[in-house]
Amino acid sequence: MTFKAADSLAEQIAGDIAGRIIRGQLKSGERIRELHVAQTLNVSRGAVREALLILERQHLVDIHANRGAQVSELSAEHVKGLFVLLLELYVLLGTAATNWKVEAELEQYRAIQRELAVAAKFHDVGKFVVQGVELSKAGYYFANNPYLQQILDNLTPVVSRMHYLILDRRADEMQFIHQLFRGLQDALEMRDRKRMRDLLQRYCEHSCQQVLAALAGQGGAAPCA
Repeated sequence: MTFKAADSLAEQIAGDIAGRIIRGQLKSGERIRELHVAQTLNVSRGAVREALLILERQHLVDIHANRGAQVSELSAEHVKGLFVLLLELYVLLGTAATNWKVEAELEQYRAIQRELAVAAKFHDVGKFVVQGVELSKAGYYFANNPYLQQILDNLTPVVSRMHYLILDRRADEMQFIHQLFRGLQDALEMRDRKRMRDLLQRYCEHSCQQVLAALAGQGGAAPCA
């Protein structure tokens, strides 16, 4: 593979490595050798080094002095902390979105819901994860908060990694999450902020439980408290 467009080279490299981490092709604790990546992708080591810093900000890679970069571990403590934070961030987005003024502003959400339905029907994990990200990003317009957007953008890769971890684990998981997303759409259209928060809390708690169970190799759910 050869990358071009020097002004975004590091982002392209980071995206390539991130995709492999998110899909589980690179495992927790696995070393990412700077020279090997540079030779494989036919890019400079400086560009790889910059890409690894991007991945560190996205919580996909840990960089250690004298040991280089490793794929970040998914510990129970980190998973619980992430979903506690996500709940509050998603509530901010959802609350802002309930301030919609005209029906046309809801069309983007409706289009995403249609794509989610197709992905769920055919159990297309990749498409479902991508559309789930788009559902979150649709709220940026209403929130109009660059700080919130930056935080969520940096968390998106690790959230996607966790979704990949759980969506292939149980056949009914994608349908369950899709139903929660449809409930959120109803709450949005009715401007029902309480229901939206309740559904977001249910989504975060459920996802946290499923990730913890997957990490522990359990068949059911694990407590997230």
